[in-house]
Amino acid sequence: MSDLIRLSAAALADKLTAGEISSVEATQAHLDRIAEVDGDVHAFLHVSDHALDVAGDIDRRRAAGETLGALAGVPLAIKDVLVTTDMPSTSGSKILEGYLSPFDATVVARSRAAGLVPLGKTNMDEFAMGSSTEHSAYGPTHNPWDLDRIPGGSGGGSAAAVAAFEAPLALGSDTGGSIRQPAHVTGTVGIKPTYGGVSRYGAIALASSLDQVGPVTRTVLDAGLLHDVIGGYDPNDSTSLADAWPSFAEAAREGARGDVLKGLKVGVIAELPDSGFQAGVSASFREALALMEAHGAEIVEISAPHFEYGVAAYYLVLPAEASSNLAKFDSVRFGLRVTPHANSTVEDVMAATREAGFGDEVKRRIILGTYALSAGYYDAYYGSAQKVRTLIQRDFDAAFTQVDVIATPSAPTTAFKLGEKIDDPLQMYLNDVTTIPANLAGVPGISVPSGLAAEDGLPVGIQFLAPAREDARLYRVGAALEAALVDSWGGPLLDRAPVLSAKGGVR
Repeated sequence: MSDLIRLSAAALADKLTAGEISSVEATQAHLDRIAEVDGDVHAFLHVSDHALDVAGDIDRRRAAGETLGALAGVPLAIKDVLVTTDMPSTSGSKILEGYLSPFDATVVARSRAAGLVPLGKTNMDEFAMGSSTEHSAYGPTHNPWDLDRIPGGSGGGSAAAVAAFEAPLALGSDTGGSIRQPAHVTGTVGIKPTYGGVSRYGAIALASSLDQVGPVTRTVLDAGLLHDVIGGYDPNDSTSLADAWPSFAEAAREGARGDVLKGLKVGVIAELPDSGFQAGVSASFREALALMEAHGAEIVEISAPHFEYGVAAYYLVLPAEASSNLAKFDSVRFGLRVTPHANSTVEDVMAATREAGFGDEVKRRIILGTYALSAGYYDAYYGSAQKVRTLIQRDFDAAFTQVDVIATPSAPTTAFKLGEKIDDPLQMYLNDVTTIPANLAGVPGISVPSGLAAEDGLPVGIQFLAPAREDARLYRVGAALEAALVDSWGGPLLDRAPVLSAKGGVR
C-alpha cells in the first residue's frame, strides 16, 4: 500500500505545492488502492476514466507557475446524489441507471475549478433513503473495519472510501444524518453545514427542506479545507445564504493550536438517556466529555423536551417532500422507460417504469408521503409534523442561550451486521435519532471520532451541534477535541483499523 494514500488531504496538498509529489502520482496511488480493495468494500459505483488526465493538467499548470487552489491536485470522491457531466449520476437507483447530466452540481463545479481531481461516484442508499447503504440498487457497501458490517447510510460509499484510504476527501449529503452517521461507524469526520450554507443545486433532491451537502474526511482540517471550496452563495439555489463565511480551515487550525476548550460550555441533553444507546457508545461519549472537561470545558445539562419527537416528525416531513420530488421520475423526460405492452398509455408506462425502477424503501416512503399529503390527512400528519419541527427549533434556540455547543453520541450503536435490520424499517429509522433534529432545525453538526467501543472494537463518534451560521465554531471545537484525542491515542483512530488486503478479507 502506497504511503501517499495514508496522508491527509492537507499533507498531500503541502507536498503537491512543494513539488515533492505530482498530482498524477497521488491520483494513481488512489486509483491503485481502489483497484486493490474496492471489490471487497464496494464504495464506488463508477471510477472516472479521466482522473489521470485531470491530474496531469493540474501538474502542467503548477509547473507553468499558475496560482492554484489550496487543494489543487488532491483526489476527491463524489456521492452519486451529485450530478456530473462526465460520469453517470444514478442516486443509487435503477431508474437513473447510466444517466449523464447536462451540467455539474455546483459543489462539483467548484471542486473542479479549485483543481480537485474527481476519482469517481460513490455508492449510496437509493435516493438517499436509508441508514446503512443496503438499499442501493447496485448492492451494499461494506465497512472497512469489518466487511460483514454496514458503513452507515445513506452516504456509506463516501465514508467507506475515505476510511479505506481509497480517497482522502469525499462529498456527501445529509438529510437526517447521512454524513454524520456514516462518519460515526467508519471512524471518519463528517460535517452537515448550516442549511443554505452549501449549494444544493445539482443534488438530486430527497427532501428539499432537509437536504444539505457537506464534506467527509479523515481530519477536521481536511473537512474545513473542502468546505471552503464548496461553500458560499449560489444564485442557482433559492435557499442559498448570501452570508460572508469565514475560512473553516483557519477555524480548524485555531482549534488545533489554541485553548478553545477552556471555558467552553458544552450542553448535554437531559432527555437523552443512556438506556437507548449501546454501552460502548455511551462510555466513549462520557470519556470524550471528561477529556473536554479536563481541558477546561464546562459540561452543562440542558433540556430539549421535543427532541424525542424528532424521528416521528422527520418521517412525515421527509416522505411528503420525497413523494413530491420523486414525481419527476415519470419515464417521459429522462431515465428508465418500461413499456409493458404494445398499446401502453403514458399511465401504463409510468406505472411499469416506477415499479421496475424504484426499490422497496423508495416505494415505502413515496406511499407514506403521498398518504400524509392527501386530503383529510394533511393537517393531521404533515401539518402536525411541521409544528413539532418548530418546537424543536425553539428547543435549540433556548439551549444556545445557555451553552456554546450541544454534544450527543453521533448514533446509538456501532456498525451493525449487514442484513441485521434491513427487514425492520423502524429500527433502521431510529439510527438517526441524534442527528435528525439538526436537519429539522437547519443548524450545523459535526461528527468526530471519539474512540472504539469496548465490546466490539468498532468506531464511535461524538456529535457537536451549534447555532445556525456558526459552522466555524464546530470546526474549532471539533479540531480541539480531535487534537486531544489523537494525543491520548498516540495517533489517528484509523491507524488502529484493519487494513484490507488485495486478496480480500482483512489482515
